[in-house]
Amino acid sequence: MSYAPGRIAWVDLASPDAKASAEFYQDLFGWTADIAPEPEAQGYTTFRTGGKAVAAVGQQMSPDQPPAWTTYFATDDVDATTANVRAAGGNVVMEPMDVMGYGRMAVYLDPAGAAFAVWQAGSMSGAEVMGETNSLGWNELMSRDAAAAKAFYQQVLGVTPRDIAMEDATYTLWELGGTAVGGMMPMDGDMWPPDLPSHWMVYFNVDDTDAIAAKAESLGGTVSVPPTDTPAGRFAVLGDPQGAHFSVIKPDPDFQP
Repeated sequence: MSYAPGRIAWVDLASPDAKASAEFYQDLFGWTADIAPEPEAQGYTTFRTGGKAVAAVGQQMSPDQPPAWTTYFATDDVDATTANVRAAGGNVVMEPMDVMGYGRMAVYLDPAGAAFAVWQAGSMSGAEVMGETNSLGWNELMSRDAAAAKAFYQQVLGVTPRDIAMEDATYTLWELGGTAVGGMMPMDGDMWPPDLPSHWMVYFNVDDTDAIAAKAESLGGTVSVPPTDTPAGRFAVLGDPQGAHFSVIKPDPDFQP
C-alpha cells in the first residue's frame, strides 16, 4: 500500500519491555511477530496478520519515555514537514532521521503536547492492511486545545477539519479530499482525568469488543473504558501490562460520519 501525504500510514509501540509487549499483543490479536535482523534495529518487531504488516513494537529510547502507541502520518518530505511544525507552533522531539533504507521519520509534539510522528517511505510504505479485523481501524486526537489543533494540523499535514455535532461534544473529522482520515475529541469536562495529557489514540478493529476486553484482562492488561456502544460501533479503551493504552472497536458497517 502507498499513502498520500496527510494519511495515517503506521503505528508502533514504545515499550519498556518490548518482548513482553509483543507476547501480549500476539496473544490478544493473534498476530505473528517478526524481529528485525539488523543489530541497529535493537529488536524492533513487526506485527502481522495474515502475513501482512499491521503495527510494530520497539524498546523505549529512554527510561523517561512513557509506554505509548505512536501514530505516523505519511509525508513526501520529512524535512519540510519539520519546518512546518516549528512554524505552526509545535515542538520537534526527534529530528529527521533515516531508518536503514526503510524510510525517514521525525517525531513531534503539537501545541497542546500530543505526540505524533511522520514517515517518508523508503522500501517500507507503512501498514500493509488497515480497516480489517485485528488491524488498525481509526486514529483519534484527544486534545485539550481543539481550536489550536485544527489550525496546527491543517497547516502541517494539509488535512481539513470538519465538525460534527454530538450529544455532549463537538467531534472533528480530519479530511483529505473529502475523505475522513482521522478524528478529534476535545478533552472537556470531568470525564477526563486532570493529569491526562493530550494524545493520539489508536483503534484496532475487532469482531467482539467484549471478548477482547475480557481477554486483555486475563493477559494482565486493564480496561479503562468498558465496552460501550457508540454510533460508530462498540468500543473499549484498554491498557497493556506495560501501561500503554489503546482502543478496540467493532465498527458499525452502516455508520457514515
